[in-house]
Amino acid sequence: MQSTQLLKPKTVKLISRLMLPWIEEGIISQLEANHIIGNLKHLIRHNELIPTIEPRLLSQQEAAELLGLSLSSFKLCEKENRFPFKRKIIRGAVRYSNISVIEYLMSTDDNDTAIDPEKE
Repeated sequence: MQSTQLLKPKTVKLISRLMLPWIEEGIISQLEANHIIGNLKHLIRHNELIPTIEPRLLSQQEAAELLGLSLSSFKLCEKENRFPFKRKIIRGAVRYSNISVIEYLMSTDDNDTAIDPEKE
């Protein structure tokens, strides 16, 4: 019996684990790894890679909403460096790349540890 799914979730999880030493050695960045894993997971679910997203900068409130967090929880997680995406300061305002935030969302598993600042 032939499977119609060409890429299995277990394969993506294995690739993710195989990339860890490369990330630690600086061969690939965490951002690159998130992009690769995000695209593979999207490929499993939708049979296509992630569509091209127009880059723009998000406010802290917009980034928090995209992640499903309250603004205070988002700020706490960011202060603790729990996100791979970095802040940008533009004319005194804190901004985040929408693409980095979306790639982070796409790379996390439903089974991965959820961001819950209240637990720690």
